Amino acid sequence: MEIVARDSGGLSGKCTVAIQVLDVNDNAPKLTISSLTNSIPENAPEAVVAVFSVSDPDSGENGRMVCSIQNELPFLLKPTFKNFYTLVTERPLDRESRAEYNITITVSDLGTPKLTIQHTITVQVSDINDNAPAFTQTSYTLFVHENNSPALHIGTISATDPDSGSNGLIIYSLLPPHDPQLPLASLISINSDNGQLFALRALDYETLQTFEFHVSATDRGSPALSSQALVHVVVMDDNDNAPFVLYPMQNASAPCTELLPRAAEPGYLVTKVVAVDSDSGQNAWLSFQLLKATEPGLFSVWAHNGEVRTTRLLSERDVPKHRLVLVVKDNGEPPRSVSVMLHVLLVDGFSQPYLPLPEVALNPTQQEDMLTLYLVIALASVSSLFFLSVLLFVGVRLCKKAREASLGDCSIPEGHFPGHLVDVSGTGTLSQSYHYDVCLAEDFGTSDFKFMNPIIPTSLLQDS
Repeated sequence: MEIVARDSGGLSGKCTVAIQVLDVNDNAPKLTISSLTNSIPENAPEAVVAVFSVSDPDSGENGRMVCSIQNELPFLLKPTFKNFYTLVTERPLDRESRAEYNITITVSDLGTPKLTIQHTITVQVSDINDNAPAFTQTSYTLFVHENNSPALHIGTISATDPDSGSNGLIIYSLLPPHDPQLPLASLISINSDNGQLFALRALDYETLQTFEFHVSATDRGSPALSSQALVHVVVMDDNDNAPFVLYPMQNASAPCTELLPRAAEPGYLVTKVVAVDSDSGQNAWLSFQLLKATEPGLFSVWAHNGEVRTTRLLSERDVPKHRLVLVVKDNGEPPRSVSVMLHVLLVDGFSQPYLPLPEVALNPTQQEDMLTLYLVIALASVSSLFFLSVLLFVGVRLCKKAREASLGDCSIPEGHFPGHLVDVSGTGTLSQSYHYDVCLAEDFGTSDFKFMNPIIPTSLLQDS
């Protein structure tokens, strides 16, 4: 810049003056976005959200700029070229935790005072199928009464999937049972949309008390993810079975008759009614009651075990034949019952030892003594029979010899007795080494005879 100066005398002169204009921070930074992605897939590491540049026409510190975003966000600003930045994800995002982010980019210069601008970017996190359906319980226990109506809703299983869209839509299905004998397809069905379980037919507790199976929940993502849960079905018993009498049999062609000795003491066990109930719990608890009897005061039945006993002594006036009607009843609601017919015949001579009571049973010592006595009696009986056989044989032989001998003479048998009758070499019979002297009186018909006087052979005397 030239400056002309004149004095009072009219003289002039020129000089050059340099003027420096000092900048003031009168311009705010500018931000220009060149690339922007509004939707970022979850689980994508370092995904680029935006590319932008900043500028400031001021000079010096007034034109120098700094950029920043919120500290708590999972994003980073990376400088690339001069005044160019890239906004990227710091780590993989989880849509199920947060589906949207509002990112504010702040650009400030270094002037005094600082001038600042802000620009907000909204980023949506898009879903991927990274979550399998999850059941609200790992296992379910469902209860259903037997004899249910078909198509009965017995329970609902539920699963959730935090994914969105088709990734979160769930389809329920039954898995094949581990037990190939279980006809699951004819027992249970499931609604594929809401997980409701409808029993297909009436269940019978006496046939099937409990069964279990697995249910699958599968989403509609690609690829599809699934999970399983165990379902345990308990069939509850209803009192749908009456007691069944095992003894005495009621369907036999001839009625069963119990014998009762007239000498029976009060409390004598006549018989015991045995019955069962295929139900369970209190539905199978049985009680016994005497309903009718030919002689009302003679018999009683124990309510809990069905034992029929006498209540008094029998007399001659009691009729010989009695008929009892008992009722066996369960404890269900409502209770079911069955009647039992008993026939009792009074007999004489049917003594108590045929039905021994525990208190009169012989102890082991008494049994051993009795056994010894029986053995002694048996041995004595055998010996006596043998001795009588020998006497009979000898008598027959004597009678035969007597006819041939003279009256009053003494005769000696000529031969030895047969060996199988006189051998005493250890078998208990007489030894064949002896003769016997048989002498008859003259009057054979009335006199006694000398019997079994041994005649020792000469050879035995010489040997001795």
